[in-house]
Amino acid sequence: MPIRPRRSALFMPASNARALEKARTLDCDVVILDLEDAVAPEQKVAARQSVVDAVQRGGWGPREVVVRVNSIGSPWHHDDLAVVAAVDLDAILLPKVETPFDLKGVGGALAAAGAPERVRVWAMIETPRAVLNALAIAETAVRQPECRLGCLVIGTNDLAKETRAAQTAGREPMLFALSSTLYAARAHGLDVLDGVFNDFKDIEGCRREAEQGRALGMDGKTLIHPGQIAVANAAFSPSPAEVAAARDIVAAFERPEAIGLGVIALDGRMVERMHLAMAQRTIAIAEAIAARRPA
Repeated sequence: MPIRPRRSALFMPASNARALEKARTLDCDVVILDLEDAVAPEQKVAARQSVVDAVQRGGWGPREVVVRVNSIGSPWHHDDLAVVAAVDLDAILLPKVETPFDLKGVGGALAAAGAPERVRVWAMIETPRAVLNALAIAETAVRQPECRLGCLVIGTNDLAKETRAAQTAGREPMLFALSSTLYAARAHGLDVLDGVFNDFKDIEGCRREAEQGRALGMDGKTLIHPGQIAVANAAFSPSPAEVAAARDIVAAFERPEAIGLGVIALDGRMVERMHLAMAQRTIAIAEAIAARRPA
């Protein structure tokens, strides 16, 4: 499956028509049309129809379009799935996933609605139980492909609420949850997105947190404001120096004298084939980013 950049995933309230229109012009990799936290109970039904209308209208360009439905057990969950599964989305984001069983109903609803196989389910990891079950949840991507699991998304705000952990600048109290979720995702070939940064006016704070997420191994960051897109895109994009170094590694392994070798010397250091795989992925991400064109 081709690599898709997911550096910036912007939540947009589905009840706000102006926000939905603006989303088509923003330089984010993913637009998450939110039917859950961003929509008041009395607006849920109207927001659901707004999502359908917005998706069917198109004009999203290279952006992935994802809809966050209301959680299992809520009064709106089943109707959300029945309606949005029938439109041309890239994925449905399911909040409050705690066990692999939670994913079965969503996969079944997508199949019943005739959703193309490419439509994925993204699972939010945002409770202590979800973190402790993250490996089992991620495993459904391999053992239960009918669940369509494609990505894990960390909900740091809900995790802070449920664990009573402080949300500090360095996120030390959250590091176990962040790394546990990432390791679970990587064990089964899934992307994983970091949680949101709440102070949308603090761009430097957002930059630091995005860079921390990149250092931990995240693929991108969920966002709450368009002003955060540029810093997330920068943090999760390979730098020109990283791309140049990756191309040097690939070129070195392509030399006739390197054919069949597991380890080679390059610029005074030993480089193994695992470094080659990492370099190839860096180049693929850089090329996928370069191929994006604004709508």
